[in-house]
Amino acid sequence: MAEPIITFKNVSKTYILYKNDQARFKALFIKPKNPKTNRALNNVSFEIYRGESVGIVGDNGAGKSTLLKMITGVAFPDEGEIIVNGKVAALLELTAGFSMEMTGRENIYLKGYILGLEDEYIKQIEENIIEFAELGDYIDQPVRTYSSGMKMRLGFAINVNIEPDVLVVDEALAVGDATFKKKCKNKIKEIIAAGTTVLYVSHSANSVKEICPRSIFLKKGTVMFDGPTEETLKIYEESKKKK
Repeated sequence: MAEPIITFKNVSKTYILYKNDQARFKALFIKPKNPKTNRALNNVSFEIYRGESVGIVGDNGAGKSTLLKMITGVAFPDEGEIIVNGKVAALLELTAGFSMEMTGRENIYLKGYILGLEDEYIKQIEENIIEFAELGDYIDQPVRTYSSGMKMRLGFAINVNIEPDVLVVDEALAVGDATFKKKCKNKIKEIIAAGTTVLYVSHSANSVKEICPRSIFLKKGTVMFDGPTEETLKIYEESKKKK
């Protein structure tokens, strides 16, 4: 059987909740006594195989963001093991890593270096990114002159054009007008058709059904169900009625 591209083995993550920034800073030097904590993930295990499109569903605070941050290497588990075999692109915080003083074109290279790409490869995909972002002459202007929507367009264009092995998507993205949003959605479908593994977080049942044959339902950091999307969404909806 093929090797999984993503593996979670008994992964747990607990965050300490601080009253304010002062308390957070103090904790760097003095360990807090009896701190208030939040168990973001609790003994989570699953395997995702190359080419799968998997939805992650659950209420706010279910642990979806923590799970995605661990796949992208932004957060790390307190317990358990995570294995990711491949290059990951994340449509989460699209403008993270941008330099406001550098131009859009220069930021393409900066983001490429952050993602571990070589100069030659970035040159190959540069024009595809610029064409997709639709920024016109602004591509050679400092990013500080961009609107928030323009910055998000550039971030999206970079991440979907680097040919990732794994694409992590938060559907809550608001990238431009309706026409551009449709273009983004079509690009994600194109990436899926090309065999890229996709993890898709959404509050829209129809959107998850459209993109993901399989879904994982998280509740308070625990995997409640992992299986066909229709069945997963049914169990998720029933759990909301029981509240």
